[in-house]
Parts: sequence; C-alpha cells; structure tokens
Amino acid sequence: MRIMLVEDTEDVGEAISRRFEAIGHSVDWQSDGLAASEILAFTEYDLVILDVMLPGIDGFEILRRLRQSRSTVPVLVLTARSEIDDRVGALDIGADDYLVKPFDFRELEARARVLMRRRSGGEATNIIACGDILLDRANRSARVGKREIQLKRREMSLLEVLASRPGRVFSKDELLDHLFGFDDAANPNAIELYIGRLRKKLEGAKAKIITVRGIGYQLSADD
Repeated sequence: MRIMLVEDTEDVGEAISRRFEAIGHSVDWQSDGLAASEILAFTEYDLVILDVMLPGIDGFEILRRLRQSRSTVPVLVLTARSEIDDRVGALDIGADDYLVKPFDFRELEARARVLMRRRSGGEATNIIACGDILLDRANRSARVGKREIQLKRREMSLLEVLASRPGRVFSKDELLDHLFGFDDAANPNAIELYIGRLRKKLEGAKAKIITVRGIGYQLSADD
C-alpha cells in the first residue's frame, strides 16, 4: 500500500519510513507541511500519517484542506499534544485516528492496518481470503491451502491489493501507485514482472490472477 508520511523530526520520520517499507509498503515522506498538502491535492494514497507541528502549514490545516477537497483517505494524526481538546479537535476536523507521542511502533503499525483495512473494503480482520489463498496482513505471510508461500515485500503488497478486492480490475497505473513511491524508479513493465512472479508462486491455488486485455489485472477465485 502507498503511504504519505508528513513528519519533520528526522529520526522519527526515518524510523517510521523504514518500518513500513520493511513490511512492503511504499512511503513518500515529506517534512514540510505546505509541500505535503500540495502533493496530497493530486496524489492518491491508502493512508496519511500526519504530524501536527510542521513548518509551512500545520497538520490541522493539511487535514482541513484534505477534507474540504472531499478526500476520503484515512488520516492517522501523530501529536505530542495529549490534551483532550487537541485530540477531539483532530477527530472533528476529519482525522480517523490519532496517536500521542512518544508511541510504540507496534501500536502505530496496528492502527495503520486497521485504517488501511477500512480503505480496502472494511474488513474486520487482518486475514484476507480469496479461493484457498489466505493472506495475513499482521504478520505479512501468505498461504495457498496448507502451503506457505514466500513472498518478497512488493509481491506481498501486490497480492494484498488484488486480494482485498477480488474481481476488481486494477490498471497498471493503479498498481504502480500502490507499489511505488516518488523516489522509486519504476514503469508499467515492472508490474508485468511482479505479476509474473506472483503467478508462479500461486500455481495450484483455487484463485488466479487474470489479465483483462487492455485494462489490467484481477484476482478471481475459481468457481
């Protein structure tokens, strides 16, 4: 999944980016509030992790602009302000959740998973199933029946996107947006490469990745 992180504290930003990239997500990290707001105006994300105290414009103003533009992207606010008024204010403006600094990274990841589950289809569990393919988003593992399959981080992310909405056709451009950030050099041929690798690892499964010619790809369970 693709995440926008807006955080101006360098060590915190680096740590969050590393954690989410290590489990397969693509992270665009901005430290300036105004620059982040401009990017969010034309780029789709699966999650925004948003600090409050920022140069340029603060996180509350970024959030206001997002919701005024009718964006429904989930927003997780990070704040050093523990006062109840600040937390209530963030939720009233349109935040989906908040986390008070300092925080445990395991809690950050768990809250992010919940918000991205809602974004991808509202599932109440970290388990995604399609046919006999089971994907556990909490521990980043996948199985075909009783067989565990070893997936690299972008293969896992690709399967997560396809399996979260079985039958939906995703274009190459959509998949590129989910799998790669601004700093990643990638083109539509990269999607073909990852689709090919994933198909081989899913051989024998009761669900298949289908090419819809001229449109994109979908994951479909066998009847």
